[in-house]
Amino acid sequence: MASTTVKSFSLSPPSFASNLERRAHFRHSVRCLSSKDSSTAALSLDESLKIGNGAVNGAVRERVGVGSDGPAVGEGKRREKKEREEVKLEPLWDDGYGSETVQDYLEYAGDVIKPDGGPVRWFTPISCGPHLGGSPVLFFLPGMDGLGLGLILHHKSLGKVFDVRCMHIPVKDRTPFEELVVWVERSLRDEHSSSPNKPIYLVGDSFGGCLALAVAARNPDIDLVVILANPATSFARSQLQPFLPLLEALPNELHNAVPYLLSFVMGDPLKMATVNIDTAGPPAQYFEQLANNLTAMLPRLSGLADIIPKEALLWKLKQLKTGAAYANSRLHAVKAEVLVLASGKDAMLPSKDEAWRLLKSLKNCNVRYFKDNGHTILLVGEDIILEDGVNLLTIIKGTGTYRRSRNLDYVMDFVPPSKSEFKQAVEGNGFLRNFTGPVFLSTTEDGKIVRGLAGVPEEGPVLLVGYHMLMGLELSPLVEQFLREKKILVRGIAHPTLFSDLVESESKEFSFNDTIRLYGALPVSASNLFKLFKTKSHVLLYPGGAREALHRKGEEYKLFWPDQPEFVRMAARFEATIVPFGVIGEDDLAELVLDYDDLMKIPYLSDQMRRNNEKAQQFNVRAGMSGEVANQELYIPGLLPKIPGRLYYLFGKPIPTKGKKEMLKDREKARELYLEIRSDVETSMSYLLKKREQDAYRSIVDRTVYRAFRAPMDQVLVVGVLGSRGLHKEAVIRMLVLWRWKRR
Repeated sequence: MASTTVKSFSLSPPSFASNLERRAHFRHSVRCLSSKDSSTAALSLDESLKIGNGAVNGAVRERVGVGSDGPAVGEGKRREKKEREEVKLEPLWDDGYGSETVQDYLEYAGDVIKPDGGPVRWFTPISCGPHLGGSPVLFFLPGMDGLGLGLILHHKSLGKVFDVRCMHIPVKDRTPFEELVVWVERSLRDEHSSSPNKPIYLVGDSFGGCLALAVAARNPDIDLVVILANPATSFARSQLQPFLPLLEALPNELHNAVPYLLSFVMGDPLKMATVNIDTAGPPAQYFEQLANNLTAMLPRLSGLADIIPKEALLWKLKQLKTGAAYANSRLHAVKAEVLVLASGKDAMLPSKDEAWRLLKSLKNCNVRYFKDNGHTILLVGEDIILEDGVNLLTIIKGTGTYRRSRNLDYVMDFVPPSKSEFKQAVEGNGFLRNFTGPVFLSTTEDGKIVRGLAGVPEEGPVLLVGYHMLMGLELSPLVEQFLREKKILVRGIAHPTLFSDLVESESKEFSFNDTIRLYGALPVSASNLFKLFKTKSHVLLYPGGAREALHRKGEEYKLFWPDQPEFVRMAARFEATIVPFGVIGEDDLAELVLDYDDLMKIPYLSDQMRRNNEKAQQFNVRAGMSGEVANQELYIPGLLPKIPGRLYYLFGKPIPTKGKKEMLKDREKARELYLEIRSDVETSMSYLLKKREQDAYRSIVDRTVYRAFRAPMDQVLVVGVLGSRGLHKEAVIRMLVLWRWKRR
């Protein structure tokens, strides 16, 4: 398609062209991407096929000023650029995920399907809003419905970081598949010519997946990121194949029953009805909302007969067959980065098997598997932690797929976690927080130890330097507490292996490694640390690295730091504040029964571990060093869970490096500060080990009883460490006995 200008208006969606002047009211507003005069909403398919790309560009520049330097157009472009640059996302930003549901999809679809005689076109929903400066374009290619509303749950979130453009294929349109490929291709090439250094995203849903792969195969020289949601490339093995002759012979009077059947084939209506229900509320409220949603949604399913009437259904099924064959014959030519989202309960297509096939067939492919989802994976949005739904932006970020240039920049391309993502993580890890009962203490500038994180500076750059517990058990509560209390995201410097295929889950489900990327972890490197300091971030660094997190028996709370300072001089260069911290509690959560030395004595396991570590040598960040810190063997230890105690954190007195730039040249002074930081970490852990013995609520049993009678969990976290303001252990027990006696 030619270069476009965006026109914003409210309208009844089907009348993209004819209703521009009428401006009819419609709740789900869209912006049409117009490449002709103001009376036409989109460049027609026929024109885009007949007119050369250069001719179209020239015509558009004359009519709407795209790419010209005229005063009015230039001012408009500057205003739009300024508007987009002002959009900044802070941690816990409101992504609006779940504010629109499948009920809205069915309601809007009833308006969109009204015929207007217009061609295939692109539109941008107003709900996408202004996006970040430099955001890449995302083209959404719809499934069988062709409406372009399949991302309705994701418009607000995707619209913050993408320039979203949705493809609309009118119900009565009969454009052949090959011509649709050429039409999308022209839009893609035009966008690439205007921004050659930015990637272009193609999100293909079912039928749109065939279209996306076909376009990608024809354009191997363009930087594409292709995201496929249950792609219909497996249509030849579809469970619907035996029913195709029956659909052709089905009387028109009985066709109205087909949408109800398709609704159960495409997805679980019960799950769709739970999208916007607050699961944290009481059960009675949950079931009341569920009943209301089902009551409102089920009658609207009859509208599917209008969305896909019999003639359109038969045509689209033929399109599916043609598109699947076309895409499959060209898989070898696909050079794009591909991410496949596959459902485990897809009753329409064998999506799970197809995902594995594409993983083996494509050169640069990744898969995420959602075992509890049906075919319409993008129209169901529950908790990804429970694997019941998909927040598309969350998956894109967690898999490291989002970038604004050809190469991923872990700092500049990072999008902080949103409010809905944090809520899902907290709800999913509520058990872990109660299980560990974390205590957070910090030290103010005058040396006073206080509850919470008040002693940690809010203005960056700040470098948190501490002890790495076994398997990083301290990470989740620490990151959560900073977000909860200060709305600050701590960016963790992690081992590069965590970002490689070596730790990829065989199940291909959304994993812990995806989660740490989602919450800002990035590979350890001097350049990444440099960029974090430059952007005034809060950085989490463990000098002991993998050797400390995967220590042996009897080595708990022992530091394995290198002899030379690795971070002090860079912190001084950016005048960062260094906050040393100690953490204890791993010995209260689990017992290390099989360490590296034990596992190496087991024949089969030792061979496997040796092979894995040989592969991981390319990621050894301590290569060339001597001593224990250079011992980077990676393994999964054997742990025996205990009746849990709790985790204790103490952030020491902040150490400013402002005015200490002499350390950039004086290595001895840098080493002195380095040893001071190490000593502060060890002192903090010694303090916590001593105070832990005085904690009356160290055991989960005591904390649970206290919580049941006296206070919510967040008020129990420091009882017994800095002095109890509530009940003593004996008093709680007496109250429990009295309560049981009264019940009798």
